[in-house]
Amino acid sequence: MGTIDQRLAELDITLPEAPKPAANYIPFVVTGNLVFISGQVPLKDGQLEYRGKVGPDFTIEEAQQCARLVAINILSVLRAACDGDLDRVRRCVKLGGFVNCPADFDQQPQVINGASDLMVEVLGENGRHARFAVGANVLPFNVAVEIDAVFEIE
Repeated sequence: MGTIDQRLAELDITLPEAPKPAANYIPFVVTGNLVFISGQVPLKDGQLEYRGKVGPDFTIEEAQQCARLVAINILSVLRAACDGDLDRVRRCVKLGGFVNCPADFDQQPQVINGASDLMVEVLGENGRHARFAVGANVLPFNVAVEIDAVFEIE
């Protein structure tokens, strides 16, 4: 068991199998020492969770849990990109967060902190990253959060 796998076990996180794409794209692209991970949504046990808008349907705290779940799915795709060895990960470079919300909602950064916090919990200082967090009037399958990511690997 590698260092990152041990850290996941300490956090009581079991990574699922990497989700399959929902359309005509691939889950990740490795180019040079970068892994670009396609947008992930809140899947748990193969089922979509957190369908609806942040604000009217979900509190910020619930949306942060949604973002955390999305980050777990990002790590599962990253594991696949690293041929099962998460110790190849050097750092999380960037997260791009989309929040399904009404036009007057302005707490997108707090929502995406659910994913950012998980990256730091799992990767330590190497989990600190650049990021954006924006609102959207609707996301695929009406999920509350979608996040894509870029990682540096060995």
